[in-house]
Amino acid sequence: MKLLVINPNTSADVTALIEAEAVRSAGPDTELLVRTAGHGVEYIETRFESLIAAGAVAEIIAEYHGQVDGVVVAAFGDPGMPALKELVDVPVIGITEAALCAAALQGQRFSIIAISDRITAWYRDCVEHFGLGGRLASIRSINQSLNSIGSVQADFKDTLLALSRQAVAEDGADVVILAGAPLAGLARELEGQIPVPVVDGISAGIRMTEAVVALQSGFHRQGAFAPPPVKRRSGLSENLDAALAAAQNAAAQSKAAVASAAQPATQK
Repeated sequence: MKLLVINPNTSADVTALIEAEAVRSAGPDTELLVRTAGHGVEYIETRFESLIAAGAVAEIIAEYHGQVDGVVVAAFGDPGMPALKELVDVPVIGITEAALCAAALQGQRFSIIAISDRITAWYRDCVEHFGLGGRLASIRSINQSLNSIGSVQADFKDTLLALSRQAVAEDGADVVILAGAPLAGLARELEGQIPVPVVDGISAGIRMTEAVVALQSGFHRQGAFAPPPVKRRSGLSENLDAALAAAQNAAAQSKAAVASAAQPATQK
């Protein structure tokens, strides 16, 4: 299968971290296309920055429409999700929803370790959105200025380890999630140093997307995640307009097929 992995941040250093962990995590038959947002900020910390990033992610998904089997949105907080599920007929999985699902399968309560205090409000919103607020033990974060987003792991490895251990000892976490693309791969380095399962968002995103693609569950043609209804639109890029039109056409054909199948044989 072929997966499109998108860094919604604009930092090439973060993309390199994402790609390295994605390659380590992917199955032998999985081909990866790793791309970086064409506009936005170097790393996303707020809801508004996430809003900006969502458009950049949508453009990349539209560019590769029809060329991939699944999409991984590789920033914690899942910019553009779940709306991006309405755009294409392949699974679109965010690393937050993947990490939360992985954590929920391995323990009752989980803690999130984040790279900044500012980011925690947005992360808490995401957990609540997925209906898992009651299982969130804590969100602990670095409270110092970052030197470089690409060197967070090297600069704060000891701090991140201490925060993870505190989440277990003081907050009762059964699972620790190392949140955010800048921390991709750190779980492997800390293996055995944290006394509970540790979830890496990128690894979870790749493996969960592979699993969902393999399930061949079908596509959203109706319901809450069906493509947006047809209406006049303007100012969209050629790729985005074409992807949206294709999704709408597929939904219309599906609706017609369902209606035809529901007719009595004498009417066909």
